[in-house]
Amino acid sequence: MGLTVQACAPVSTDTVSGPARVIDGDTLDVDGTRIRLHAIDAPENDQTCRTEQGVQWGCGAWVTDAVRARLQGDEIRCNLMERDRYGRHVARCNLDGDDIGAWLVGEGLAFAYVRYGDDYAALERDAARLDRGLHAQRLQSPAQHRATRAKGRIPPDAACPIKGNISGSGTRIFHMPQQAHYERTGINTDKGERWFCSAEAARAAGWRAARR
Repeated sequence: MGLTVQACAPVSTDTVSGPARVIDGDTLDVDGTRIRLHAIDAPENDQTCRTEQGVQWGCGAWVTDAVRARLQGDEIRCNLMERDRYGRHVARCNLDGDDIGAWLVGEGLAFAYVRYGDDYAALERDAARLDRGLHAQRLQSPAQHRATRAKGRIPPDAACPIKGNISGSGTRIFHMPQQAHYERTGINTDKGERWFCSAEAARAAGWRAARR
């Protein structure tokens, strides 16, 4: 099953091959080796997008499902390049001679991660021009999403998005989505801050509503 985009030349003589097990849009397990695809960045599994009509949906899970439908269990070959800070092998991988990273970016399922190489920058420009995949949506870049999540600004459970913040003076205030200070408010559970699923639950726990 071809991916329509021809593979780039190998950059390493170290390779691993075997059936692919898809972890997320840019991460695979191949023959027991955790692989992070070189120079691309796909949405995180918990990431959401917003359509032009303002409808929010789980685009991160959608990308993972699309990659799984195309690659899961298929024999792929990866040229290992280096290790990232998490210990994963960074690699350029191919299926039947076609570059998987190029396919992902060309179909709008991932973005060129030019911080680590501009291999796929031209493909991303073409995908954006044609509104393919994610380019027809509104979303944070995956890197921005990870940074925001690390600061406690994205709920661990999408059904419980209300932020129970404790001010410097010790006042317990909850912020609803779309309120003025919601986006910039982070939740630090080590300080006793927490997420709530409803305003009623927040009030019952002793938090008051933000004024704006």
